[in-house]
Amino acid sequence: MTTTFGRSFVAAAIIAASSIIMPIEASAAGCGGASWYALTSKTASGERMNPANLTAAHRSLKFGTKVKVTNKRNGKTVVVRINDRGPFIRGRVIDLSKAAAQNIGMVKSGTASVCYEIVR
Repeated sequence: MTTTFGRSFVAAAIIAASSIIMPIEASAAGCGGASWYALTSKTASGERMNPANLTAAHRSLKFGTKVKVTNKRNGKTVVVRINDRGPFIRGRVIDLSKAAAQNIGMVKSGTASVCYEIVR
């Protein structure tokens, strides 16, 4: 016999599990702010950050995911590999390495409005 409490508990568990999965799927593409960084510290994936590599930080995409980033102002694109977590500033959706930022013409400004999508 299943009680009302039991059904409520199961429903809550399903909702909680789907809320954990949904942000990753929902972030497969999007638009927002981007910034760049050139630190040489360890990334969240455990590798050393190299500003000369085409890498980026994203809050939820799996490490190793390839993402095409397009600068909305000039249409320039670059494909980066996710190897870090961030950005942690409201309105920003991705942090690029300095090399990636150079490729899309945003080093001087420091930030840009971009769109991104997973490439396979």
